[in-house]
Amino acid sequence: MRRLSWRAVDRNLKRRGPSARRGVEDCSMTPNRRTLLHAGVGVTATLASATLAAQSPGSRDPRPPKASLAADAESRAAAAQDFGHIMQRQPRAVCKPRSSAEIADILRWAREQGMKVAARGQGHATYGRAMAEDGIVVDLAALASIHRIEPDRVVVDAGATWHAVLEATLAKGLVPPVLTNYLGLSVGGTLTVGGVGGASSRHGLQTDQVLALDIVTGEGVELTCSPTAHTDLFDAVRAGLAQCAIITRATLRLMHAPERVRRYLLSYPDLASLTADQRRALDEARFDQLQGAVVPDGAGGWRYQLEAGVFYDSSAPPADKALLAGLSDKHETVSDLTFGDDANAFARLEKLLRSNGQWFNPHPWLLTYLRGSNALEIASDVIAGLNSDDLGPFGRVTYYPMFTDSCRTPLLRLPDERVVFPFNLIRIPSSADKENADRQVARNRAVYDHIRSAGGVLYPVSALVMSSEDWADHFGPRWPLLREARRRHDPDGILTPGYDLL
Repeated sequence: MRRLSWRAVDRNLKRRGPSARRGVEDCSMTPNRRTLLHAGVGVTATLASATLAAQSPGSRDPRPPKASLAADAESRAAAAQDFGHIMQRQPRAVCKPRSSAEIADILRWAREQGMKVAARGQGHATYGRAMAEDGIVVDLAALASIHRIEPDRVVVDAGATWHAVLEATLAKGLVPPVLTNYLGLSVGGTLTVGGVGGASSRHGLQTDQVLALDIVTGEGVELTCSPTAHTDLFDAVRAGLAQCAIITRATLRLMHAPERVRRYLLSYPDLASLTADQRRALDEARFDQLQGAVVPDGAGGWRYQLEAGVFYDSSAPPADKALLAGLSDKHETVSDLTFGDDANAFARLEKLLRSNGQWFNPHPWLLTYLRGSNALEIASDVIAGLNSDDLGPFGRVTYYPMFTDSCRTPLLRLPDERVVFPFNLIRIPSSADKENADRQVARNRAVYDHIRSAGGVLYPVSALVMSSEDWADHFGPRWPLLREARRRHDPDGILTPGYDLL
């Protein structure tokens, strides 16, 4: 194969004209309600033997990158979009590595070229965080192997989805302690931000289940970090927004898998009564999963509901009366499923939204945590300023309490109280109206400012503008940890520019 430098590829794109360089510019149980509750061909420039004409004399590794860089319009356009469909930032090329070593080669080369690099898992970011304008997007989808399952752990590549992990571990009677409601997310993606789920009260976040991580730093150095090796990086990478390294493989804790899950739905007339029962259920540890939501009722108002799940083996079914005693008398059993079917229940909503096109509309989501001590007050303020059009017919406000005792990831920011409330505006607009999406992003910022002033904290997968000063405020006393790790392991600041962290 003829050796090409990056500049040669760029000149080739210029000769092909603008089209080769242009990206994408910028109350009864109805079926839908039940679903909600469970809830171009271009030319590829292959630089397999690219020559590093600008290799510096002091470079650690003079070898050229081995990975393939796709510079065709289709690959670049795909990497310029994400699930949010709000931001468009077209990279110069997309790297599709087959190993951690190829990622290291590309990062060393990109650093020499002064190019930004962002890692992309399944593309489910909502505000361009995994994009790199005129840089390189590292698509981890091909790094999706599940390498080893042991009685207490599983070793998986960062590009594997949680669905694939669950499927493999369930076959051996095991399961990760914490699963997100949507299993189509990549392991590396959720570990970069935290990974919260219905079992977080008991087990913490997904980042709290990590036993070791294989990573590549911004300098292109491959390392394995854990609580006993390179601990500074272990603490800076988990929930560190990919600011100093890219996760390539993870060793995760496993536990015994329950056979079945029985789910309950309890209805309430207002947020105050919902909150009271949620707090009682949490304090008494009645359920294995405790969540809740405020959803449009179709008539301009809201429905307030507690959603709970109990794990059990078929030989010992749950005692419904004892579990529900003293709680709302408006309740029903929503489902009784195998653990695997229950964990994948959100796939039904995904199928519905794909069929009606709303999966591909903008998703200006806002995810936060409220202090337990003022959650009812702040949530009431925010909801009072919403209408059903702000969320869309399939949108919802998720709202429920969780203990923070098991949440130990240093960079995972939570209000400084034992009980906090995840409070999320899950906006699913019925149209692709860009003006509406921009308006909701602006509202997100106003809501976030209100929540922050009341001691609440952002979950950093949200669609809103954040400045470097905002991020310093967000990380608070942990800001020096992340800043120092970035200075040491990505001194040129090439990684994950979409957060605008520094």
